Amino acid sequence: MKSPRRTTLCFMLIVICSSKASLHLNSEPIVHPLILHEHELAGEEPLRQKRAVATSSPTVEEYTVDIEISFGNVSFLESIKAHLNSLSFPIQGNNTDPATDIVNIAVTTVCKPTGNEIWCSCEQGYEWPEERCLHNLTCQDYGSSLSGQYCSCLKGLPSEGPFCQLSEGYVTLKIRVRLNVGFQEDLKNTSSALYRSYKTDLERAFWEGYRILPGFRSVTVTEFTKGSVIVNYEIRTTTPAPGLIQKANKQVMQSLNQTYKMDYNSFQGVPSNETKFTIIPEIIFEGDTVTLECENEILSPNVTWYYGENRSDIQNMSRFSIYTSMLNNITSLSRLTIYNFTQDDAGEYACKLLLDIFEYGTTKRVDVIPVRILAKEEMKVVCDNNPVTLTCCSETSANWSRVEWKQEGKISIVGIPETDPNSTCSTYTLKADGAQCPSGSSGTTVIYTCEFIRTYGARGSKSIEVTFISVANLTITSDPISVSEGQSFSIKCSSDVSNYDEVYWNTSAGIKIHQRFYTMRTYPGGAESVLMVNTATREWNGTYHCVFRYKNSYSVATKDVTIHPLPLESNIMIDPLEASGLCTDSHSFKCCIEDGGDYTVTFQVDSSSFSAEKEITGKQVCYKYNFPANSVPWCPKNVDVFCHFTNAAKNSVRSPLMKLTLVPGENITCRDPVIGVGEPGKIIQKLCQFSNLSRTPGTIGGIATYKCVGSQWKEERKGCISAPINGLLQLARALVRSPSQDQKLPTYLKDLSIRTGKEEQDIRSSPGSLGAIINILDLVSTVPTQVNSEMMTDVLSTVNVILDKSILNSWEKLQQQQTQQSSQLLRSVERFSQALWLGDSTPVFLSHPNVQMKSMVIKSSHPKTYQQKFVFTHSDLWGHVTIDECQLGNLQPDSSVVTVAFPTLKAILAQDSQKKTFANSLVMTTTVSHNISKPFRISMTFKNNHHSGGKPQCVFWNFSLGNSTGGWDTNGCYVKEVNGDSVSCYCDHLTSFSILMSPDSPDPDSIMKILLDIISYIGLGFSILSLAACLVVEAVVWKSVTKNRTSYMRHICIVNIAASLLVADIWFIVAAAVHDYYYPLNETACVAATFFIHFFYLSVFFWMLTLGLMLFYRLIFILHDASKSIQKAIAFSLGYGCPLVISVITVGATQPKEVYMRKNACWLNWEDTKALLAFVIPALIIVVVNVTITVVVITKILRPSIGDKPSKQEKSSLFQISKSIGVLTPLLGLTWGFGLATVFQGSNAVFHIIFTLLNAFQGLFILLFGCLWDQKVQEALLNKFSLSRWSSQHSKSTSLGSSTPVFSMSSPISRRFNNLFGKTGTYNVSTPETTSSSLENSSSAYSLLN
Repeated sequence: MKSPRRTTLCFMLIVICSSKASLHLNSEPIVHPLILHEHELAGEEPLRQKRAVATSSPTVEEYTVDIEISFGNVSFLESIKAHLNSLSFPIQGNNTDPATDIVNIAVTTVCKPTGNEIWCSCEQGYEWPEERCLHNLTCQDYGSSLSGQYCSCLKGLPSEGPFCQLSEGYVTLKIRVRLNVGFQEDLKNTSSALYRSYKTDLERAFWEGYRILPGFRSVTVTEFTKGSVIVNYEIRTTTPAPGLIQKANKQVMQSLNQTYKMDYNSFQGVPSNETKFTIIPEIIFEGDTVTLECENEILSPNVTWYYGENRSDIQNMSRFSIYTSMLNNITSLSRLTIYNFTQDDAGEYACKLLLDIFEYGTTKRVDVIPVRILAKEEMKVVCDNNPVTLTCCSETSANWSRVEWKQEGKISIVGIPETDPNSTCSTYTLKADGAQCPSGSSGTTVIYTCEFIRTYGARGSKSIEVTFISVANLTITSDPISVSEGQSFSIKCSSDVSNYDEVYWNTSAGIKIHQRFYTMRTYPGGAESVLMVNTATREWNGTYHCVFRYKNSYSVATKDVTIHPLPLESNIMIDPLEASGLCTDSHSFKCCIEDGGDYTVTFQVDSSSFSAEKEITGKQVCYKYNFPANSVPWCPKNVDVFCHFTNAAKNSVRSPLMKLTLVPGENITCRDPVIGVGEPGKIIQKLCQFSNLSRTPGTIGGIATYKCVGSQWKEERKGCISAPINGLLQLARALVRSPSQDQKLPTYLKDLSIRTGKEEQDIRSSPGSLGAIINILDLVSTVPTQVNSEMMTDVLSTVNVILDKSILNSWEKLQQQQTQQSSQLLRSVERFSQALWLGDSTPVFLSHPNVQMKSMVIKSSHPKTYQQKFVFTHSDLWGHVTIDECQLGNLQPDSSVVTVAFPTLKAILAQDSQKKTFANSLVMTTTVSHNISKPFRISMTFKNNHHSGGKPQCVFWNFSLGNSTGGWDTNGCYVKEVNGDSVSCYCDHLTSFSILMSPDSPDPDSIMKILLDIISYIGLGFSILSLAACLVVEAVVWKSVTKNRTSYMRHICIVNIAASLLVADIWFIVAAAVHDYYYPLNETACVAATFFIHFFYLSVFFWMLTLGLMLFYRLIFILHDASKSIQKAIAFSLGYGCPLVISVITVGATQPKEVYMRKNACWLNWEDTKALLAFVIPALIIVVVNVTITVVVITKILRPSIGDKPSKQEKSSLFQISKSIGVLTPLLGLTWGFGLATVFQGSNAVFHIIFTLLNAFQGLFILLFGCLWDQKVQEALLNKFSLSRWSSQHSKSTSLGSSTPVFSMSSPISRRFNNLFGKTGTYNVSTPETTSSSLENSSSAYSLLN
């Protein structure tokens, strides 16, 4: 045998023959390989030696011949295989051996050079015998064979046979085929003759056909079923080569009697084996590399993978890899590998193996679990060398192989990772110190990323932003702070880091300073806080700590503050405030304080200083100085006296001025040892505690005013404050300067409520005590703190006392002295209401005879309508407040809405500047706890006890009116409905509301309103009918009156003027239907109506301007003749383009702020934005321009220049245009002159009537002056509709230069207009001008603009 190493390719053929002769062969096969070479195939007859194998058939002997063929050309093998596949078996023997057939020829073994070796591998369905695998080297690529196993590849061809043999792995192939004959029931009976006949004939044919299969053993018919006749049978064989079953089926057809009518196309394989489907890993996570394996005992490389319910074919690509192999030529294994498995890859996967008519496979669903890593995304770490742990956890247990931590940032701080194998979490412990993150790097963010990695490739990561905060080094004001009471001081505390959670100041006792006293500022690389005290008191004496806190790390700086006692100027009580004395008498001056500090006190008299004498009375310390008699060089003289208090720190304070007037004494009539002397009419003021009124224990406050009447001093004004209330006032002044004012406020309000109730009798008789309580409430309401329900109860209890009807007399006297006191009280209550914090508690309802409060908390979910009702039975008053859900939805969650109602405050608040009549109604103030950025609508209903007539007005209290003393204002508040004894209002802001009665405004049912309505609607009806008639007339006479270019453009303008005004009037009807004078309006429809009315009324004016400009052009630029299309383009651009731009800009600038329309009409706003000027200004400018054009044109026509004289027909048209403009423009200007006058509040009703008359009949004016007054229009109408007598009369009148119709030039009206221009005869006024109708609609008509 020649060595195969000398050839490129060597392969073995197995030839299976069958013979009907009996062969006496040994059971041991005799193998003699036959080696053929390329030259032998070319022509030489090779020698044939045989290897015979006895078969199991008793009549047919089968034996096998192995043939070895060597080639130098590798590609020749494929052509040999293709040729063998094309052969039809069995092949009949030749003439020399007619009894022998070749059943099958197949390639079994292929040897190829691999490197320096020859590798011999078995083809599909064949394997090396066991002894060859044991005694020869196997190929590494094909795997080594274990002891006692077969192999599929050897290194080198064995020196002698056997070569690759048929695999001993037999399979059972189940097949069914249909016989197109009728089914008989005997075929179900296995013992029937018919069954045995069918079975015998079919098995013989099957044997003849399938014996060509390598390793064929048997074939058995198993059953017959209906469907004609379905034959089910089984073949026992090794896995056949592809295509071999079809060849065998053809042989079966040839071997079977045709009477069976076997259908060749009905051969169908029935898979009997089970495909093994394996998924690795069993639990799949996103990112895993997933391997799907299909293993089948059928040897076939023809395996296809499918995905999804639609069975889409999977191909090899970047993420998908398919590999199919034969394991030891025993089983087929197809492996689908999916890299980076995602959620989109989840679904059903199917593998399908095809072998001729057989299809094997199975389907499995593959699910994927998302990888979610949980961690706190942001952390702040203080560089204080304390350990901080970062934690990442996997949401599900995925058997992670490892966890990696990475960091990225400007600074590198490495931690210690730790992962528990039995846990799904990993930790990373940081321990940063000041050296790792110095103050310059404070606030630096480092990204730490934990990445969980799985053996199969799944990865999950989470980034944690870690901000490293350096420990703050604080620097505080170094200079010692030592000030006196009343002076200011500040402490600056600076930090070298800018990151912190909180900065605050507190005292050494741990009391936090209110944040109103310090500021905070952050800058690059640091931060600072400044504690600022404008008026120091003794409470500020002590040690203060500046604290920068970040998490649990505190940086503290300390500063001592020394406050030296010194009276405040406001606490120095002087006597006298002012006094008169005789030049010959001595006079005593006194300065008193409540504390007994050690002060040096001097009196300054003019420019001289004198020592004081100290006197102690109880808690009060007084310092006196006696001004000696005759100590001034002349008399009379004014002497100014001050006392100076100087403390140990050499700081001093000067008292208020004491004024002494020295008089000769001739006119003195009033003398009193306490009050002093004075001439008749002299008025002086004296502190109550130094007056004759001081009889009660304790220090009373306030000022008493005296007047010299005759020979007696009479008390002019009672301004004294009782001792208890004066004490409360002094405490309030101290409280607002206290560092812990917010902590002291609740106790103070409780004490105020109690004391006010006890002093009610004094308050009734003392305006001074009443004013003191109002001042107290004003002071403490400025303390910026949250007010709870208990504090609000105390406040309203105090307010209830001072608003009682029995106190009204004191209020009247108080307001004669200080008019802002009532406004001050209202502002204080609003401050407390706005600061009220309800939290999650039940809404507070507080009720007193003179004040009630109700509230609600706005939740983040769907807010409910805010509806509150207040009833005061003793005052016979009630009121409602409503805020709808839409408005409440604009508020921040957890906002508080608070309404407080007062039945008696209306009688106390001052009347407004217009002296409106008061209605006996409630005052209701509504506030919210957060600022409101957009208009906020509120509806209210008041009981009206004012039945004397007049128009009710909804008003609010405007604190800025009357030089900040306050007053009633109607801006933003409107009457919604008047129904019997109730008045409904709505306002677009929040504050205190009530109603007024205005006697000079017409009643809603007054004759004036009815008259304006009648004029408006009658005029509107005439206007619409006239405009429609004008358009009809223009359509009828169009061809007759547009014969030259000037006439054509003139009538273009007439038609557009009429059409624009007609559409505007129609939109006015829509606006009137939308607006019912009650709020809320249908806002969207109202905006649309306002826009279109504005647009089309402007279009009327701009078409009028177009008419004037056309006239100017035709007369001035007579030699320039633009085409008709250019003129039309310019006219339409001007007539509709400019109004559109103005209208769009107006609505775009005002509607987002909800100030486009009026609150009580669908028309442009005037009060808030003056949007109405966007209509009035263009209209009046156009009026002025057209009047100017008319004057210029008339002058030009009457005195033409040489060469610019127009034709007779052109001149006629131009005169008609100019006369129309000359008539209508003044009328229009006059109309809007009266219209503008109605805008202003308080305008006379005559202006409304005239404007309504002129404005409502514009359509009628257009019909008269634009159409019917034009002689050409009249002629065209007469020619179209009149009888012959009318035509004859018309011809006659025409020849005479005049016409008989009433609108011809012969009519008296026409002659008067002709006289305006100095002409008589045949020229007619023909150009229409229109005015714009106002939409001010307070009477559902055109009449009102205000």
